Amino acid sequence: MNETLSLVLGLLVGVLLGGMFFGGLWWTVLKGVSSKQPALWFFGSLLLRTSIALAGFYFIARGHWERMLVCLLGFVIARLIVKHLTRAAEKPTYLAHGASHAP
Repeated sequence: MNETLSLVLGLLVGVLLGGMFFGGLWWTVLKGVSSKQPALWFFGSLLLRTSIALAGFYFIARGHWERMLVCLLGFVIARLIVKHLTRAAEKPTYLAHGASHAP
C-alpha cells in the first residue's frame, strides 16, 4: 500500500511540475513577445523552469525508476492539459459572419 501511495504522489507531483513548466512556458511567450528584451525573458524562464522540474524529478524519484516513470507520465499529462487549455484561450474571434467572403 505504501508503494501505491508513493506512485500516486509521484503522478500528482509530475502533473504539478508539468503544469508549472508548460504553463510557465505559455506565460513566458505571452510576456516575451511584447518585451523590449525577449531573449532575457526566454533564457531566464528556461533556466528557472528546467531547474525546478529537474529538482522535482530528482526529489520524487529517490533512486526508484518506477517513481521517475510515473512522475514523467504526470508531466506529459500536464502538457496535454496545458495545451488544451491554451488552445481554448487562443480561439480566433471572427468578424461578422458575412465578412468572410470576397467582394
